[in-house]
Amino acid sequence: MATEAPSKSKSGYISHGIAAQNRKARFDYKILSTVEAGIVLKGVEVKSLRLGRATLSEAWAGERNGELFLFNAYIPEYQGGVLSRFDVRGARKLLVKKKERGVLIGAMARDGHTVVPLDIHFNPRGLAKVTLGVAEGRQKHDKRHAIAARDWQRDKARLLRAK
Repeated sequence: MATEAPSKSKSGYISHGIAAQNRKARFDYKILSTVEAGIVLKGVEVKSLRLGRATLSEAWAGERNGELFLFNAYIPEYQGGVLSRFDVRGARKLLVKKKERGVLIGAMARDGHTVVPLDIHFNPRGLAKVTLGVAEGRQKHDKRHAIAARDWQRDKARLLRAK
């Protein structure tokens, strides 16, 4: 999926595009594959997400009673005069097909992989979706190598532009 800029209407709400992104996940983990999942949200949680105020930096996905849940994702309370309260870091159910759920739970159990949320976005129909990455953790020396490669790519682009 191409990263597109969130489109905001006059009211400041995100109609489609990325609402929250976990940029550090691609640095801390080696992403092996990705899966798009739906997420069960209350109405005020969706309103808060549409303002683009959610944080995924400490979030992770796991299994509870045979189903996938998103844990520790921070969606702040909506301050629009609505009295409905919700747990800002509560577990939120993820909606994936049965076969995909089996693959994700199996990867976590057998292979010791981690399932991390990469972003929360709104699709063109306006539904909230989570991009999950099946990942394995990087060692400290791998992170240093990633930093060196990223710096070299930036310097190379600079040199080519200067010509």
